[in-house]
Amino acid sequence: MNPSEAPSTVPPPRKARRIPGWAVGALGVAGAVVLLSTTSYLTDVPQLTSTGTIQTAVRLALPILLAALGGLWAERAGVVNIGLEGMMIMGTWGAAWAGYQWGPWAALVAAAVFGALGGLLHAIATVTFGVNHIVSGVAINLLGAGLTKYLSTLIFFPLSNNPRESPAVPKFDTYSASGLSDWLGELEAQQRVGLSDVAGILRGLVTGVSPLTMLAILLVIGSYLVLWRTRFGLRLRSCGENPVAAESLGVNVYWYKYVAVIGSGALAGIGGAALVLNPGQPGYLEGQTNGRGFIGLAAMIFGNWRPGGLLGGAALFGYADGLQLRSGGKTFLALIYGAVLLLVVIVIWQLVRRRWFAAAFGILAAGLLYAVYYSVDEVPSELTTYAPHLVTLIVLAVASQRLRMPAADGVVYRRG
Repeated sequence: MNPSEAPSTVPPPRKARRIPGWAVGALGVAGAVVLLSTTSYLTDVPQLTSTGTIQTAVRLALPILLAALGGLWAERAGVVNIGLEGMMIMGTWGAAWAGYQWGPWAALVAAAVFGALGGLLHAIATVTFGVNHIVSGVAINLLGAGLTKYLSTLIFFPLSNNPRESPAVPKFDTYSASGLSDWLGELEAQQRVGLSDVAGILRGLVTGVSPLTMLAILLVIGSYLVLWRTRFGLRLRSCGENPVAAESLGVNVYWYKYVAVIGSGALAGIGGAALVLNPGQPGYLEGQTNGRGFIGLAAMIFGNWRPGGLLGGAALFGYADGLQLRSGGKTFLALIYGAVLLLVVIVIWQLVRRRWFAAAFGILAAGLLYAVYYSVDEVPSELTTYAPHLVTLIVLAVASQRLRMPAADGVVYRRG
């Protein structure tokens, strides 16, 4: 044997270990807490991490989270669901109608049914008849808004004397970890740097917890286990990656797409119920979704079509919405200062990686934001109202480079 042809005894280089997803999430949460704590200390705005702000953020994040979960189920099966907003609207009406008569649990069931009906229409159009997914989704949004307006005039007007509003709907009882909540409240009141901020955040998470909040967390965990740890989930995801190959292996692609899209509508409908059952809302109000279906879709994209990622996206958008709703323009201005600190960290990281263009762009963005922070005393309320929408645009612009959607997402599939 030629010595040059002898097998090499040098071991191949080891592949670098990837950090587990749960560890990345934990680091992200820790980084967010450190950022908020530092910003709160430097700007002297304790409302950034107060119990009330976190409680409001959790309530406002719920409909976004549930809509994002609905989008995840549909798009993992290869169906783009732009109609989440319309399905949420149908869910709000169904929740108000059933909740007024039979209570909050009936409101959840009715909202899921109404949302699932919207999902069924979307599935019939896109899966059976091959209609473009975007066109069908837009039609569902228009149908949801028109149908609920008609039903409200027909049913709610005799009860509330207002065709745009339902009678008051009973809410869920809330629960608190009383002993832990009191201890955390004492720590928060001491205003210690870092410690009080963590106490305020934790107290907001364990005080006044609704059964709907616990249900939403279980749905996130359940979606991960079903989609990534079961044969059913593997087959459903294969329909969104390569439906032709899935069909050749005996997977009924049409059936899985129908199940995913109907389930998507049911989750979006429950997201509408979260708006109706919010303690700050009397019941159904026309236009109360306010684009949260689209924000939920953005949270799903920000989360890279993963349950844990969309949970973080929903928390971010809910926090921005809760901050402006509870604390106003001065606190939102402090959040801009926090964005400057975050950009400084990103610039340092880009400089270490020798990405000069990205670092220069980060320096420019940080300078512009700091100029805004330095030049105004309070962000106008007209601008803070659209805080979640602005955060949506910024986050999607930043995160767009690392996203990977299902390969056949939005592709019209015809059997054979």
